[in-house]
Amino acid sequence: MNVTLDKNGNVSGVLTISLVEEDYQAEVKKQLAELGRRRPIKGFRPGHVPAGLLKKYYGGQVTAEVVDQVVSRELTNYIRENNIDLLGEPMLSPDTKVDMVNEKDFSFKFDLGFAPEFELKLDKRVKVPYYNIEVSQEMIDNQNDAFKKRFGTQVAGEVADEDALLRGSMVELAEDGTAKEDGIKVERTIVSPKYLKDDDEKAKFVGKKVGDELVFNPGKGAGGNVTELAAMLNIDKDQATDVKSDFNFKVEEILVNKDAEMGQELFDSVLGKGVVKTEEEYFEKVKEMLAGQLKNDSNYRFTLDAEQVLKKKVGDLEMPDDFLKRYLVSINKDADQAKIEEEYPRTREEIVWQLIKEKVARTYDVKIEQDDLMRLARIYASQQFAQYGMGNLPDDMLDRYAGELLENKDYSREISRRAFEDKVFATIRDNVSLNEKTVTVEEFNKLFEKDKK
Repeated sequence: MNVTLDKNGNVSGVLTISLVEEDYQAEVKKQLAELGRRRPIKGFRPGHVPAGLLKKYYGGQVTAEVVDQVVSRELTNYIRENNIDLLGEPMLSPDTKVDMVNEKDFSFKFDLGFAPEFELKLDKRVKVPYYNIEVSQEMIDNQNDAFKKRFGTQVAGEVADEDALLRGSMVELAEDGTAKEDGIKVERTIVSPKYLKDDDEKAKFVGKKVGDELVFNPGKGAGGNVTELAAMLNIDKDQATDVKSDFNFKVEEILVNKDAEMGQELFDSVLGKGVVKTEEEYFEKVKEMLAGQLKNDSNYRFTLDAEQVLKKKVGDLEMPDDFLKRYLVSINKDADQAKIEEEYPRTREEIVWQLIKEKVARTYDVKIEQDDLMRLARIYASQQFAQYGMGNLPDDMLDRYAGELLENKDYSREISRRAFEDKVFATIRDNVSLNEKTVTVEEFNKLFEKDKK
């Protein structure tokens, strides 16, 4: 067997694997014999089928399978043993012609795309912007108002607003506006204008008082969602599919939201029992909470700016563009060449940035530990519970759910990717100079507007 690599430039080449019959014949005979034991031919006992007959029936198929196995193994071994850093996967060259029926010696050619070699040294001469966002009093007040609404209660109200709940009865109407004979009647239901999909239907409830009546269309209000419509009318989903009529709604009760009052109960609901005792401590914690959220925004902005700075430092990398375009077509069955050409500049930028991150990881020995994965999994778990209004959960519950996330293949892959990104950017931040600047949230948001121009 002969394996040779011919480079046709800095970032591409052709790997040729040549086989003669002796390279694979022993394995073919072995597998044919095994096949004769597992799949006997009529008239012969298992293991006693003549070799010539086995070759006649199965020789071509087994030879093709063995040659494929040998070539794949040699290809993998050569790349690994020679530390070849590839982009994409090896692809069989278009000019490879193999006749498995009439030939015994074969030559396979594989096109390769190599990752470009480049240097990247991080030091304090490399400067990256870092924006610290001010926590304004307005932000603190708005967050406090949001908490008061979130942890408020519902009380009887006189006039409905958009956030109110209206309890009442409903009667289906005929086209002339009278009660429809044998129509749907709902003795007691609840409508929340806030969640109606149609603005015109929503507006019909705002300003109504107990005892008022109004005409609205539940189907339009539900935005075509049969499940929501069925729940509103207290009927089966199958029955709700055909409901298009207007209904008369009589308001029997109005519940409006009453904000939570400042005090220990609100403090405990927001921060956990006994964390703070005074308004001063509470507002300081709210400010810290906002600062933490804004820190995440600052760190995200840092990733964008760091990418631009390091790309500029590395310069324009030579890439195996033709090979990569061909490879992208091969793995995107639904994309044609024109589509790949259109999207390639953005894809190329993403590949270059990935190469830079991997260079940082290798140069600075970035490793992902189990603690890194568990920390992120706990954050994912906490965020999922928060969507259902469940905060300040016990550590053992978070740990248990985080462990379940790490056992899920999709979540584990995403968490691992995020952990790698976090450690790479932490390494960049530790080894460059930060040009820190304090900005308002408005100034910070304008940075992204500039990016779009």
